[in-house]
Amino acid sequence: MQRIFFFIIGLIVSCSLMAQVQQGTVHMDSLYAKSLENEMGEQPTRAVGVYLPPGYEHSGIRYPVIYFLHGFFGDANMLNFMSEILDFAIATQRIRPFILVIPDEKTSYQGSFYSNSEVYGNWEDFTAIDLVQYMDTHYRTLANRDSRGITGHSMGGYGALKIAMDHPEIFSSVYALSPGALTIVREYGPNSDTYRELSGLHTIEEVQKTYFGQVILAFAKSWSPNLSNPPFYCDIPFEYQGDSLIVHPEVLEKWYANMPVHMIDSHLENLQKLRAIKFDWGRNSGERFTQQCTMFSERLENVGITHFAEEYIGTHTSGIYTRDGRIPQQMLPFFNYYLQFDEENK
Repeated sequence: MQRIFFFIIGLIVSCSLMAQVQQGTVHMDSLYAKSLENEMGEQPTRAVGVYLPPGYEHSGIRYPVIYFLHGFFGDANMLNFMSEILDFAIATQRIRPFILVIPDEKTSYQGSFYSNSEVYGNWEDFTAIDLVQYMDTHYRTLANRDSRGITGHSMGGYGALKIAMDHPEIFSSVYALSPGALTIVREYGPNSDTYRELSGLHTIEEVQKTYFGQVILAFAKSWSPNLSNPPFYCDIPFEYQGDSLIVHPEVLEKWYANMPVHMIDSHLENLQKLRAIKFDWGRNSGERFTQQCTMFSERLENVGITHFAEEYIGTHTSGIYTRDGRIPQQMLPFFNYYLQFDEENK
């Protein structure tokens, strides 16, 4: 009888909570950016998903903004399924009301890696400058760095870290969910079978049948583009001629210049300006993620950069986009603590 009583009480509380969860609104805007004009046919007009908290239309107040960067193969449409957990987080006071924006940075090669490419478009400038200016102009934002956070998952986690390291004058806090591309590990290194595979591929259609082939070409199009090198118009640091490995150190240097582990020494002052840094990764997400994140944390620690790094039980994608997942339980409370939510305390 006692168990039934507590079950009924729990059910009532749960139903009451469900009834109290007010819904925010999702807008899908369109933003043209001159920074994305390019010679390779990538669209400079991008979809921008904007989540506005419950009550935004009538409150008259300004809100902090969290910039969420999607992963490889992703786009801005993911906001349509994320909005429910954003509503839940506000209703359960994990975070005060805020605005969240997801720009569509999917490309013909699947992911921009949020980097400036002299051939394929300046995606970092679009994210850190054009998008921020658009949001501050078209929505009631708190238009200062202390009220801007940047986050993302996988490729988006990489982009969040890199852009925060480059632009502490724009973003004050960063939280990266399972970031990749922090350094070169086995799947991207010279002993990867992918480089042997790429040596025999000559069309985009062939590359699209691979996974790591697409990722490596996306790295190259983002970090080492080359209009004089068809058919993919980019350079890669390792290639095979027969059984012989050929290393191109000048290309490798370009890649390292865009990988956060190798950016630390040249970005120490910028890192020190950030109010808070956190990243996490699933224990079972695969060695390339656990190794990269551990290396990045150890390197930050060795140079005295305060940060939070957390390994949790999960895979690369599990336990992130659910009510009990990392976004409402960890990422949003992080920004609730570190972002400025009112105009008076600038």
